[in-house]
Amino acid sequence: MLSRLTSELGVFSSPKDYRGQNYEALRKESQGSGTLFTDPLFPADDKALSSTPGKFKNIEWKRPKDICEDPKLFVDGASSNDLIQGQLGNCWFVAACSCLAIHKEIWHKVIPDHHEQEWSTENPDRYAGIFHFNLWSHGEWLDVIIDDQLPTSNGSLVFVHSTSRNEFWSALVEKAYAKLFGSYEALDGGELAEALEDFTGGVAEPIDFATIKVADDEEAQKELFDMLKKEAGYKSLMAASIPAASSEEMEARTDMGLVKGHAYGITAVKRVPLEGTGILNMFNRDKISMIRLRNPWGGKEWNGRFSDGSKEWENIASDSRSKIGLTFEDDGEFWMLFEDFCKFFMNAAVCRVINTSVLSLRKTWTEALLAGEWRAGRDGGCINNKDTFLQNPQYAFSVGDSEDDVLLSLMQKGGRGENEEKMTIGFTILKVEENRRYRLHHLPQVTKSSMFRNSRSVILRHGLGKGRYCVVPTTFESKLVRPFLLRIYTSSASSAMELKDDEPQPSALSSILGCLPCFKMPVLLTQVIVLKAVGLEGKKETSSPDPFCTISCEGEKVKTPVCKDTLNPEWNTGAIFYRAQPTTKQIKISVWNSNMMRDELMGVVRIDARTETTNEILELGLTEKNDPGTKRPGTVFVRLLVSSNLQAL
Repeated sequence: MLSRLTSELGVFSSPKDYRGQNYEALRKESQGSGTLFTDPLFPADDKALSSTPGKFKNIEWKRPKDICEDPKLFVDGASSNDLIQGQLGNCWFVAACSCLAIHKEIWHKVIPDHHEQEWSTENPDRYAGIFHFNLWSHGEWLDVIIDDQLPTSNGSLVFVHSTSRNEFWSALVEKAYAKLFGSYEALDGGELAEALEDFTGGVAEPIDFATIKVADDEEAQKELFDMLKKEAGYKSLMAASIPAASSEEMEARTDMGLVKGHAYGITAVKRVPLEGTGILNMFNRDKISMIRLRNPWGGKEWNGRFSDGSKEWENIASDSRSKIGLTFEDDGEFWMLFEDFCKFFMNAAVCRVINTSVLSLRKTWTEALLAGEWRAGRDGGCINNKDTFLQNPQYAFSVGDSEDDVLLSLMQKGGRGENEEKMTIGFTILKVEENRRYRLHHLPQVTKSSMFRNSRSVILRHGLGKGRYCVVPTTFESKLVRPFLLRIYTSSASSAMELKDDEPQPSALSSILGCLPCFKMPVLLTQVIVLKAVGLEGKKETSSPDPFCTISCEGEKVKTPVCKDTLNPEWNTGAIFYRAQPTTKQIKISVWNSNMMRDELMGVVRIDARTETTNEILELGLTEKNDPGTKRPGTVFVRLLVSSNLQAL
């Protein structure tokens, strides 16, 4: 079961040895020498704790065997009830660990071969004081190795630890995470979404309830409910929390029994029918929206509507609870009305664990990972900076289905542990020609912009029609530099690529064989946008045709989408050509009727396009393929731009 689940997750690949350390080699070396492993790359000293000397007082590094008599990686398995935060302000990391413990198929990947890493009473000589954990960082999985020396004070662990004194999985995972970011101090303050991303390689989104105004807005509540319900169907990791405003508020209970500073895992989102339940009159509606949460720490319970012993439960027979889906799958779970959830919680995090496996019954995605950098000359800022916006990196991608959800994630590198402030980042999606291969120099139609956030990552999930697009990742302000990672997820292959060149570049043979037509350099830029056709020919014995057209020029061909069952299709599809032979080679637009067996030509139009023109609208009558003098039914509307400036668009 586990192997099937992990293969369906699709996000895990073979991890790379972090900083060149190989677990098996180092483990065998320690076992052979009979000494416990000591990590030279993350030594047990003040620098591992903080960049500020002496920030943490009276720290003594100890191995688990010196802390307790019977150390274990796990005591009765990983549980979200295991965790205690300690002295760091990293409740976000603790919350992510609790989510990790709920999703066994994921923690088996983060903590690989855990049976082999466990202490063995039968074979104590096997233990070598070395552990390894798989963490995701900026587009790749890393196998992070640590020794088992942990910071203690008065004989007890000072940072994340388990409720069982002899259980060490959470403290060891935290140490690996601290090594990845440079020190324990680097984990002080952060976002739950970030840690979920690093545990899964997924795409995580923080949701601030105040920003989207869900506390009192029914329409906003409906949108959030629909989104969370959809994500639950995708098996996304989800959690909600009430932030603590200060260290004094940590673990404080609200009047409704909820704990501040901790994350509650979201385990179900349902719209529940009330007919025949006994509470129909109580809510005066046929259905209610419900959400089930898990309290990882136990003992502190929600005391509002649908809490244990409430009148709502008293009016629902036990068999009705099961029938309508109001069930519990684990201890510590409770149900809330979704409107109460929006009122009493303050934020949530959704981590979409992307399924790229082709052997899956769930929705699958294709992934494009594009590493880039804002640098001098490619640092134009957001679209508010009209003169410099297109000086940013540009990436083209295609949507192959007629209407598809596309998921994009932009992640800036640096920040935590690198003495760099996070920058405000975001991106803009532009509609471009179907065959766009060179950089944009003129702003086309804006399709969608993400939010701009001062955070490590910004994501956007948006429905896009079939066609070619360009995404421009930016910092909000111009002239800021930093590496980034752009991830694009689509249902079919997106042919994603960076647009690097401003215009076609001469090849090595161009200067030698430039007199030959195939090696000539372009002299004209031509943009052809096929807007629509009217009055196409229909056949009486069949339904209306399914027309599409092709745009051809100098050996290159672009195809529009098919419009179903119409004599008056609207395509609004563009092509761009860099033409080397405009005096001898025409542009040809062919209109076809799409058929299962063989497409049927309905007529063609030809355009010379030899002289410069700007956004001219042409109405062109269809003709026979081999006889331009013979007309066919139908008129094609085309917008045309021709320029000798190859960077005009």
